Amino acid sequence: MKPSITIDGREIGAEHPPYIIAELSANHNGDINRAFQIMVEAKKAGADAIKLQTYTHETITMDCDSEEFQIHGGLWDGQTLYELYKGAHMPWAWHKPLFEKAKELGITIFSSPFDFTAVDLLEELNAPAYKIASFEVIDLPLIKRVAQTGKPMIISTGMANEQEIDEAIKTAKENGCKELVVLHCVSGYPAPAEQYNLRTIADIAERFNVLSGLSDHTLDNATAVTSVALGACLIEKHVTLDRNGGGADDSFSLEPSELQTLCQDTRTAWQALGKVNYERTEAEKGNVKFRRSLYVVKDLKAGEELTSDNVRSIRPGFGLAPKHYEEVMGKFATVDIKRGTPLSQELMKEI
Repeated sequence: MKPSITIDGREIGAEHPPYIIAELSANHNGDINRAFQIMVEAKKAGADAIKLQTYTHETITMDCDSEEFQIHGGLWDGQTLYELYKGAHMPWAWHKPLFEKAKELGITIFSSPFDFTAVDLLEELNAPAYKIASFEVIDLPLIKRVAQTGKPMIISTGMANEQEIDEAIKTAKENGCKELVVLHCVSGYPAPAEQYNLRTIADIAERFNVLSGLSDHTLDNATAVTSVALGACLIEKHVTLDRNGGGADDSFSLEPSELQTLCQDTRTAWQALGKVNYERTEAEKGNVKFRRSLYVVKDLKAGEELTSDNVRSIRPGFGLAPKHYEEVMGKFATVDIKRGTPLSQELMKEI
């Protein structure tokens, strides 16, 4: 497994802080200025990248109201697929100004293409990476086309089973993708934390020999922060200005202050992982006085016997360890010892 990949100059892998993608998705709500503001807030919060979705209602579905095209239940109940994506899609004319805004802000921007024409548009804009959305993981021709760009690729697993994930990864690698992260994902909106099975993140990395991460659709940050401890090197989360904004994805997205907390807490979690270490840390070194050790608690003359009356195990910890207590008993002081002296081997002897 490659220890890291690089997107737009930022290294991503176990040896680097988690890469945080702020998914703008449909939360522009039809207003490019709202999209700009989400980008501003994502940058301020500390996100590494902003991600778009590149499709139109015409490229992703068709205008049909038969039963197969009707949505029943959930956030988008009562709409057809065409109606949902007509309202949610980001106009292609917005892409160039959004890429220019990202450059101005100093935040990386890329997108999830949903067909070949979307890849063509994003190539014209020199997108630094690509994301394959979870529902598209079975679209092997799309994965092949994206892989052929030679850009880093992120694939969400979503509803895919093990075989489908394997096929997607093989297709990517066989067609030129050399930098890949596979995201564990539950394609529910929102998704219950108890259905996330985060242990799958480490299994993906081992089973498929890839970097792994998390696409998180839960309502808070606990799942994402926990994922870092299980090896997630990249985390994607939907973001919005206002969870009550009424957009297609607003209700399960993070608001700016929550995104800032996510960026901070995932970095802290990564720092806390550290390495295997049994040595005393810098934070502990000043606290040796709070350990017990053997101290002389009464003045002793040279030659006087050490007993439980004049030697005790007390704090601080600058004397012999308490495990030596029994072997100390019955020995004799080599010199005069003042009360409050930490006991050492040099201060005692056997007769």
